Amino acid sequence: MNIADLLHRALRLEWLTPEEGVFLFENASTAELMYVGNALRKHHVPGNVVTWIIDRNSNTTNVCIANCKFCNFYRRPGHDESYITSIEEYKVKIEETFRLGGEQLLLQGGHHPDLGLQFYADLFRKLKNLFPDLKLHALGPPEIAHISKLEGMSHYDVLKELHASGLDSLPGAGAEILSDRVRRLISKGKCGGQEWLDVMRAAHKLNITTSATMMFGHIETNLERMQHFADLRQVQSEKPADAKGFLAFIPWPFQDEDTILKKIKRARNAVSGDEYVRMIAMSRIMLPNVVNVQSSWLTVGKQVAQVTLHAGANDFGSIMIEENVVSAAGARFRFTADGIQQAIREAGFEPKLRNQQYAFRELPVDMENQALDKKAMIVD
Repeated sequence: MNIADLLHRALRLEWLTPEEGVFLFENASTAELMYVGNALRKHHVPGNVVTWIIDRNSNTTNVCIANCKFCNFYRRPGHDESYITSIEEYKVKIEETFRLGGEQLLLQGGHHPDLGLQFYADLFRKLKNLFPDLKLHALGPPEIAHISKLEGMSHYDVLKELHASGLDSLPGAGAEILSDRVRRLISKGKCGGQEWLDVMRAAHKLNITTSATMMFGHIETNLERMQHFADLRQVQSEKPADAKGFLAFIPWPFQDEDTILKKIKRARNAVSGDEYVRMIAMSRIMLPNVVNVQSSWLTVGKQVAQVTLHAGANDFGSIMIEENVVSAAGARFRFTADGIQQAIREAGFEPKLRNQQYAFRELPVDMENQALDKKAMIVD
């Protein structure tokens, strides 16, 4: 294999094989990868704009039977700290979100053994009746797979009912690494890699916009990372012509603080800033049919995230008003609305507020930046 030849092929939007991706990742310089990642970013998203969003990640429940070894958030059924969020609690959270300039609720939770399709369909209808302008970016493939198993229904039929009940878009949660070898070791109770992909295929058939993610830097190999990219682009290539499919890809490093995965498997977050920048560039190189790449400032911090804007990323994610899962494993970074825009400008770009469909929004005049400063966070 030849580095220059592979990079030229990437610039022509050709699909590199997972093996070719590994060769590039392990042998090309960071400067070379950044150059090509940035060129591909300009192809997909011309101009000098970097987008960001305001939303809130609330949890339906922390009860979960998936037993993921990287998660400090979940509680087993019957635990003293277990909960199911009430409508009154949602009302307070959503009213605050609107007051702070957001319009979207990123709603996720655990694999609760007793919460099936009716629970989520009723919840979505109630929230939309109370707040007709609310956007629900909710659940994720593992939760859809879990509901499908509880109900004995297809992914398509579950998604169809949830979409009719108010689901606007489906996050790429729970992808981790799509290798079943990895998933058996870190998240055995979740759906396998192929089922995750099949849920997304069903969502795309229903014209439900989705995103895709990767949590890396634990026990996976470089080849498994590259195969993850290959699996995503294959599903994206199968979407109906009128569907947006995967509108964005968001990679982030494993957060290891106090996790079982760190204690038992000796997996530690050893991803350097340089490696994260290289992975952003590889996201562009290996995913030529996905338009937007988001940098995870929550997990890598401001400075590294700024560098990624010159390596292929065109989105800075969200100042999340609330987030409980990634932060429970050690993510500590924060941004205000002013801060995220200033960070984008410092990197040489123009910040633009967006919605989940990547359409620009006007910046709310009366945003309560001081309130955001106390608890702003991010996830997809």
